[in-house]
Amino acid sequence: MRIGYVQFSPALCDLDETITRLEELLPEAAEADLVVLPELCNSGYNFASKEEASANAEAVEDSKFVSFLINKCREFGFRIVAGLNELDGDRLCNSAVLVGKDGVEGKYRKMHLFLREKEIFQPGDVGLPVFDCGPARIGILICFDWQFPEVWRILALKGADIICHPTNLVLPGLAQRAIPIHALINRVFVILGNRIGTEGELTFTGRSIISDPRGNVLSEAPAEEPYVGIVEIDPAAARDKNVTPLNHVLNDRRPEEYGLLTQDT
Repeated sequence: MRIGYVQFSPALCDLDETITRLEELLPEAAEADLVVLPELCNSGYNFASKEEASANAEAVEDSKFVSFLINKCREFGFRIVAGLNELDGDRLCNSAVLVGKDGVEGKYRKMHLFLREKEIFQPGDVGLPVFDCGPARIGILICFDWQFPEVWRILALKGADIICHPTNLVLPGLAQRAIPIHALINRVFVILGNRIGTEGELTFTGRSIISDPRGNVLSEAPAEEPYVGIVEIDPAAARDKNVTPLNHVLNDRRPEEYGLLTQDT
């Protein structure tokens, strides 16, 4: 299986320009089976107001951006995970969709909102689904979710082989250091698809990465350039959870001692 990311700069509040930029880059990922795009890919990130965010949000079932992605999946034969500024009735969600040639195959809504996102979006309410795509089982997290080890472990317990991680990272180097550790301690592949560019006071940090279940970085993008990274993997490597013949990263857990994790602080 070949997995990858497309690192670029979505255009703030200009979907047509974003699509134009992706038209140029997605052919470079044509050999991939699974491609990850950045967070809030259809709208950009640093909105002036909730009203501006709402004006640039789309319902999944009536999204020009999602339709564009499905057409690209049909053209190139891959699946895409992409961040979406999602309109759900009168609510906004920082979401990600998994799409393939036959349409939308899954959706995740960001659980842990960052900075001004709390003023704009509703926190995720669809849980932590895992989607079976044949050669691999796929989980999704979004950006600041990287800070919370619980969600990574839950996806591993649910059988995810690959965790797709669309991001708009602005804190230099932190998530890129943490992702290989999440991959290692959960024995999963992780695709971090970050963006580049500047919106207002925010500069995005690039350096998209792919990490394997041993914590090795298989691909890393530059900090400031558009970049398409693709690597070949064996998803079965994520199903070997043995650290030694007598130690298993999931079976050796002691959940009876972890009650504090589910208590409010």
